[in-house]
Amino acid sequence: MRVLMAGASGLIGGALTARLRDAGHEVRRLVRRETRKPDEHRWDPPAGRIGEGAFDGVDAVVNLCGAPLFPARWSAARKQVLTDSRVEPTEVLAEEVAERGIPVLLNASAVGYYGDTGDRRVDESAPRGAGFLAGLCEAWERATAPARDAGARVVCLRTGLVLSGAGGLLGTLKPLFQLALGGRLGDGRQFMPWISITDEVSAIRFALERDAVSGPVNLAGPQPVPNAEFTAALGRALHRPAPWWVPGIALKTVLGQAAEEMALFGQRAVPNALEAAGFEFEHRDLDSALAAVL
Repeated sequence: MRVLMAGASGLIGGALTARLRDAGHEVRRLVRRETRKPDEHRWDPPAGRIGEGAFDGVDAVVNLCGAPLFPARWSAARKQVLTDSRVEPTEVLAEEVAERGIPVLLNASAVGYYGDTGDRRVDESAPRGAGFLAGLCEAWERATAPARDAGARVVCLRTGLVLSGAGGLLGTLKPLFQLALGGRLGDGRQFMPWISITDEVSAIRFALERDAVSGPVNLAGPQPVPNAEFTAALGRALHRPAPWWVPGIALKTVLGQAAEEMALFGQRAVPNALEAAGFEFEHRDLDSALAAVL
């Protein structure tokens, strides 16, 4: 399969590119700088320009674009950056998929679509929740409409918290825990829908190769845990105590709405669509996932 990927330089994109190539797929990468390698094609989403030949013979498009959500205060300007970096590239790629008759589009999204779900389990049938992030995810997914309307198989990858030894969430937390500065956030009851980087890229490849998979798909492990439990498990994995507590009011004072929706909100999101399609997780519990990536 010949795959055109946007966002290939990120944590997930880099790992996915390697996995797909190991499986025998050809991966072309869209980049916004000058091209340096034969597999790169330059593009400019705001201008709607994509380098000549990028789509030639392409069987599927994978879009993982999006500016980092955290840590930074969500000012009005920052919210616009977060929106534009997701919706604009998706619109451009979805229109190209539609016009060129490309049969598959896999597009990034997030479990933040569900808002704060408390201890209620939510699968892909759950409605959109409240908050900026939920609205952003809805707009992000809605931007795939041209491809879907043209008959392409569209999969919206609602990703949870990806656990990787190469960065991401653990890249932020690991140094703090190694200094014995780890601890729960707020009351610690908010659920964290984690997934190992191994299962993340395996699930995306699974969705790419299985014609029966379409629509929203939760990329989260089958056993999401509350923040207090996650904190304790990470402390065990790093052989460090995690005695501290960061009050929710302190987080909101420093980071405002971003802290509330990214650290104090939680989603007990479960991967019903993946498991119904036959996907098997390598890491079904948090301890095994942390042991593998750390």
